[in-house]
Amino acid sequence: MWTVVYIAPTIGMADRLKQLLEDEGMLVNLRRVDVDDSGRGNIEIQVPEGEAEEAHEIITENLGRLR
Repeated sequence: MWTVVYIAPTIGMADRLKQLLEDEGMLVNLRRVDVDDSGRGNIEIQVPEGEAEEAHEIITENLGRLR
């Protein structure tokens, strides 16, 4: 089962977070919710339920440098 670990405000941010998690060996799914033509909206970052805690820690540790 996929679990949401972060909701990114832009497609660019979602793509950077996806790459970060994939570089750590995680499976990642992006789900676009209410994204407009400019790429802004809500993009859910999802990982398998068993990897959610680790993914959240990785995002928290790296979020400042990805913005």
